Formats: sequence, structure tokens, C-alpha cells
Amino acid sequence: MKKYLGIGSIILVIALSIFFWWRYYFVFAEGVKAGNLNYFEKKGFMFKTWEGRLVQDGFQSPSAGALQSNEFRFSALGDSVALMLERSGGQFVELRYKEYLNPIPWRGASKYVVTEVLEIGEARGKSMPLQ
Repeated sequence: MKKYLGIGSIILVIALSIFFWWRYYFVFAEGVKAGNLNYFEKKGFMFKTWEGRLVQDGFQSPSAGALQSNEFRFSALGDSVALMLERSGGQFVELRYKEYLNPIPWRGASKYVVTEVLEIGEARGKSMPLQ
């Protein structure tokens, strides 16, 4: 009986490890998003993580007849990415990200994690001064 209990507990630990990895560390998608960086801040109670919001061009509507701007809420990975984004508020940025199935408190509050800043430029949509 102890033999079966030992084998069963090993199988259970392996199954739980695989489930935890799939749920929190499996990269579901990778991609690039671009838009104007609305805000970028370091926040959290126990784990301080970098969080930001990118406003993209265009509109989307969750229901018919309503308008809502496209927002991309993300967490940033590493201090090098955070340093670049910290000085880019209000500017046009292009970001490479990974999407996980669920967030983890020490990785950030979002399931989208920015891994690289590809481009920083002038904000799009700014009006030109009249002559």
C-alpha cells in the first residue's frame, strides 16, 4: 500500500507542476502593439511592478452604437524596459509583448508583459500649429 501511495503522490506532484506551468508560465501569444503611451507607473502592495497603458488609434465597441478607445494595459519586464518607457509618456511607442494565460503578482497585474521597446517617436495625432 505504501508503494502505491508513494507513486500516486509523485504523479500528483508532477501533474500539479505541469498544471501550474501551463496556467502561469505558458506563453499563449507574442506580438507587437503600437500607440501613444498614456501612463507608466510602478505600483503594488507586496510586489512592486511596472504597469502601463497604451492608447491605440481607432475605436472599438463592445456593444452596438457605443464607442470606446482601444487600450492596451500591460506590465513591463525588467528595469531596462521600464527605464525607456518611464521617459516616454505621451509619445508614440512600439512594444513587443508576450501574453500569458493568467497574471502572477511578482510578474505584474496584467497577463500582457512587455519584453522590448522597438520604437519611440513623436505622438501621432497631434495637431499642427496654424500658420
